[in-house]
Amino acid sequence: MSEAVIDTLDIAILGAVLVGSGIYWFKDKLLSPSGKSRQPLVPMQKPSASLPKINKTARKTRDFVEKMRETDKTVIFFYGSQTGTAEDYAARLAKEGTQRYNLRTMTADLEDYDMNLLDTLPANHLAVFVLATYGEGEPTDNAAEFWEHLVTGEDLPEFSRDDYEDAERPLSDVHYVVFGLGNKTYEHYNAVCRRVDEKLTKLGATRIGDRGEGDDDGSLEEDFLSWKDDMWKAVCDFMGIDFFAGNSGPRQATYMIQEHTKEEVEALAKVYFGEYQEPKFLVGSRPTYDSKYPYPATIPVSRQLFSATAGRRCLHMEVDISGSGITYQTGDHIAVWPVNAEHEVEKLARVLGLTDKLDTIITVSNTDPGSTKLPFPVPTTYRTILRHYVDITAPPSRAFIGQLTPFAPSEETAKVFAHWGQDKEAFRLQVADARRSLGTVLEKILGPGQTMDIPFDLLIESVPRLQARYYSISSSSKAHPTTIHLTAVILDYKPDVVPDETVYGLATNFLHNCHAHINKAGAIMPKYEISGPKGSYLHGDSGIKVPIHVRHSNFKLPRNSALPIIMVGPGTGVAPFRGFIQDRAADAKNGKKVGATVLFFGCRREDEDYLYKDEWPELIKDIEGAQIITAFSRQPGMPKTYVQHKMNEHKELIWDLIHKQGGYFYVCGDAKNMAREVNHRLIEIAMTCGEMSEEKATNYIKELRGRGRYEEDVWS
Repeated sequence: MSEAVIDTLDIAILGAVLVGSGIYWFKDKLLSPSGKSRQPLVPMQKPSASLPKINKTARKTRDFVEKMRETDKTVIFFYGSQTGTAEDYAARLAKEGTQRYNLRTMTADLEDYDMNLLDTLPANHLAVFVLATYGEGEPTDNAAEFWEHLVTGEDLPEFSRDDYEDAERPLSDVHYVVFGLGNKTYEHYNAVCRRVDEKLTKLGATRIGDRGEGDDDGSLEEDFLSWKDDMWKAVCDFMGIDFFAGNSGPRQATYMIQEHTKEEVEALAKVYFGEYQEPKFLVGSRPTYDSKYPYPATIPVSRQLFSATAGRRCLHMEVDISGSGITYQTGDHIAVWPVNAEHEVEKLARVLGLTDKLDTIITVSNTDPGSTKLPFPVPTTYRTILRHYVDITAPPSRAFIGQLTPFAPSEETAKVFAHWGQDKEAFRLQVADARRSLGTVLEKILGPGQTMDIPFDLLIESVPRLQARYYSISSSSKAHPTTIHLTAVILDYKPDVVPDETVYGLATNFLHNCHAHINKAGAIMPKYEISGPKGSYLHGDSGIKVPIHVRHSNFKLPRNSALPIIMVGPGTGVAPFRGFIQDRAADAKNGKKVGATVLFFGCRREDEDYLYKDEWPELIKDIEGAQIITAFSRQPGMPKTYVQHKMNEHKELIWDLIHKQGGYFYVCGDAKNMAREVNHRLIEIAMTCGEMSEEKATNYIKELRGRGRYEEDVWS
C-alpha cells in the first residue's frame, strides 16, 4: 500500500478546552500522554495546593485545566493524523492563532485525552478538531477511540455531566471548527470529517464558519490555504477580535536550539541518533510496538521479482516478527519507517551552511514553558534530525516557501521566494508537480553553491515529521504467523514538468538499499544510511533490521470460507490477494470447505513482471473452482488487455459468484483509474447479466459496498 493511500486522510479540526467551573469530573478514564496505559481518575475539585498526590496522567490533566483557565480566548487543535499531515496543519493553525490574533492555543493528539469531557468546554472557548480519513472512510489510528465514542457508538454518546437542559443536546455549549483532508478518488471522500461534523451538530454543538475539505488528488495544500483565511475571519468574529489587526510583527519562534559544548555533552545522560520515543510498558512485560514505537525487525529474505529485462525492479521481502509480540491478520498493512537519502541530507545541509556542524549535539526545546511535547527525542544532532526525523524529501508547502522570503540573501532571490509562495501556478510547476525536495527547491532559487541562513527552528516547525510508509501485507497469518511478506516496486521516475530530473520514492529506495545489503550487491544509488542508531540495525555480514509496525485493516476475507471471492489486483495490487489465497489454501488443506476463488491479475508482460507466477499453481491446486485470470498490457503480438477487459470476458462467472452465490468482490491497486474502471465494469455486468437499469445496477453495487461485500484497498 503506497503512502498516497495514507495521505487520503481527512483533517477535521476539532478542539476542545477541557475546563469548566466548579467540580471537574474525569469520568471513566483518561488516556495517558503515551496513549497506552489508562488510569482511572477520581472526582477532582478546582486545582489547589491542598489536592492529594495524584499520578502523572492526572497531574498532566490538572495542569492542563489550570493553564486553560488563564484566558477566555482559548483554542485547542485536536488532530487525528496518520502520516503527520493533519498534525502539521493543526500546529500551523495553532501558531497562526497565537502570533496573529494573540489567542492562547495548543495542539493535542486525540488519543491522549478522554473526549467524554468535551461537554465541559466553556461557551467562549473554541473546539478545533483536525481529523484525517484513510481507506474506505476510516479514521486514523489515533482517532479511532474518539470516532467510536462520538460516531459509531451509542446514538447518544456518554459525556461527563448529567445536568443538561436538553438531554439530547449535551454539547450545546461547544463551538467548533472543522476541516477535512481526503481524496476524491475514494468513494467515501472526507467521510470522517463529514460524519464528525454531522454528529457534533446533532449533539447541539455550533460550527464556526464553513466546513473545509481538502482533496489530496487535487491540491490539498491549496484547498487548506484557500479555506484558512475565511475560517480565521469567522473565528475572529466569534472571539470578538479584529481580523485585520492580526499581528504582522517579527516572527516568534516555537522552538529554541541549544548547541552543546564538549563539556556539556559529557554530562548528558543520553544522546539520540535516530531512536524513536522511549517505550512505555510495565516492568516485566514486553513493549507494545506501534506508530510511536516501531519494532526493529530482521529481514532474512529479500529477492527481486521482475526479470532483468523488465526495466523496473520489484522486491519481495520477508520480515521476521517472531518473539516481538506483534501479530497480524491477513489483509493488514505493514508500516515501514525509512530514513532520508544521504544526498538529500547533504544537499540541504550544504544550502543551510551546516555541513561542518552536522554532528554537533543540540537540544531542541519549546519556547512555551508549559508545553513539553517535541517532534522528536532530544538531545540529538543536526544530521540525525535531517536523516531520521523530518521529511526533507517531500516537496515543501507553499506557505513555507513564502515564509523564507525575509531570509533570502538577495533582493532577487527574495522576489522568487515571494513569487513561488504566492503564485499557485508557479508553485505547482516549480515545486509540487516537479516533486522537488526542500534542498532542491532552495538550490533552484539560490543557485549552485549558494547558502541561506534559515533559522533551524523554523525548519523543524515547518517541515513535517518523517512518517512510515504503508504496504499491503502479501502473506497469510495462517500460513506465515511469524513473518510478514512485503511486495514493493522500487519507484523512480521523471516528472513531466521537469523531464531532466529524477524523483526517487523514499521508502522503496530505502528498502532497495536494505535488499542490496542483504544480498551483498554492493553500493547502489541513491544511497541511504541503513545502519540505524549507532549501527544497531546491522548484524553479521548481511543482516539488517528495519523499524516496522502493523496497522490493522478492514480489508478482510469473509468469515465463512465457503463463500466465493473475486479479486482484482493488477501489479502490486496482487499483494493482499497472495495472502488471501494462501489463507484459503490453508483452510482447504485443513479440510474446510472453500468457495470459488478467482483472481484477475494484470501486468505488462508474462515473461517480465508476472508477480509470483510460479507460486499460483501450487497455491490454488487444492481449492475447488480456483483460477487465475491474467491480462497483459504489453505482450508482444497481442492487443493491450487490462483486468477490466477480462472482467467483461468472464461477466457470467462474476455475476454467478456475486449475485447468485453471495460472493465477495475485492479490488486492490490504483484508485484513480483502475478501481474506477472496475467499478464501472461491475455496474455494466449488473445491467447486462442482471437485466437492470443503470440506476438500479448502480444502487445494487452501492448496496454490495454497504454490506461489506465489495471492498477496496486502493491508492492514487
